[in-house]
Amino acid sequence: YRIQQQSITMAKKNKQSAAAAEAAAEAKRKEEEESEEEIEVEEEMELLQVDVGDIIKVKQILDETVAGTIMSEDLSAHGEAVKIEEEYTHDNIKLFLMALACGFAAVAQFGFATDFPKNRIWLGVCCASYFCISGILQLIMTFIDKDCIMQTKPLTDPEMIKLVKKVGNKEMDKYGIRVRSIFPRFSEYYTVILEFQGKDPPSEFVKKSWSVGQFFDVEGFFDEEGMMLEVEELYQRFEAGNFDKPEGSKAKKSSKKKSN
Repeated sequence: YRIQQQSITMAKKNKQSAAAAEAAAEAKRKEEEESEEEIEVEEEMELLQVDVGDIIKVKQILDETVAGTIMSEDLSAHGEAVKIEEEYTHDNIKLFLMALACGFAAVAQFGFATDFPKNRIWLGVCCASYFCISGILQLIMTFIDKDCIMQTKPLTDPEMIKLVKKVGNKEMDKYGIRVRSIFPRFSEYYTVILEFQGKDPPSEFVKKSWSVGQFFDVEGFFDEEGMMLEVEELYQRFEAGNFDKPEGSKAKKSSKKKSN
């Protein structure tokens, strides 16, 4: 009986030691996973470190974050039930013009230039076409694109339209969204404007400005999540129809109050 009792206690001890060993191995595995995640986060942060004195690079990162947030699945207050699609038609037209200009340049360089001056007329036509198309592209970017960083399509799904109209915005099924960004030289404030694309001016809009120091620290590390949350709030205000008032109307109201 004593031998049997000792064997039972030994078996219990073995089970307990095996369970303790498994728990220790599990804890060690979790620590390793956490350390790997920390390393991945650090590597990701290194990729988002920039020189805050490089205004062009800072604006590029901010613009890319804004565009990526607008296209994210959880942008809307309704979650994934409302999805925004980007409009590529305008960009495709510019790409076509760029390719056409490059085609004329390639023909002039490798086709007609070899038999110069015999083909000088066609060479001149290709050069003139290249410069004309390049000029058209420059005019498009200067007077049409201006500070626009992306455009979206109007909503087409009936359920999405119903949800958005219920919240407050009645025209997202008619017009897309024009996303604009402003970051003046020698300024610390970055501004994002959301307005209707294709609507006769003045279009309703929402606008918000942030200090760059709100998203970049002294070493240049970028708080991407903080920026995304701010853009989501701005879009949800546009989706709800809580538009900003034009600055001219505010000035008129203040002048009327003073006159009264």
